[in-house]
Amino acid sequence: MKYTEDHEWLDADDNLVTVGITEYAAKQLGDVVFVELPEVGREVVKGEEIVVIESVKAASDITAPLDGEIAEVNEALADNPGLVNEDPEAAWFFKMTTTTPEEMDDLMDEDAYNEHIGE
Repeated sequence: MKYTEDHEWLDADDNLVTVGITEYAAKQLGDVVFVELPEVGREVVKGEEIVVIESVKAASDITAPLDGEIAEVNEALADNPGLVNEDPEAAWFFKMTTTTPEEMDDLMDEDAYNEHIGE
């Protein structure tokens, strides 16, 4: 698992990367009430806003952590966005194929992420 400064987790299996938000981010958001997912097949560029999350506290965006293409989305979140609060690591948002897998090396490991959030 790798982590971004924006509190996303990434789990890579070769060039297929699963992306979600961390437990820390889910707690900061509060109860998630709506998730807008990207379309499968969409080409994305690192840093591009691709998911909208609305909670009782605020709206937030997830940005593409890498360049690539959306391969799959977690349709269960559209019907039940609260899954994000129940288990943020199981409630992934999308899977993407990346054209830049080497950029995963630039992301934080679990220890570095825990230090980043002060734990």
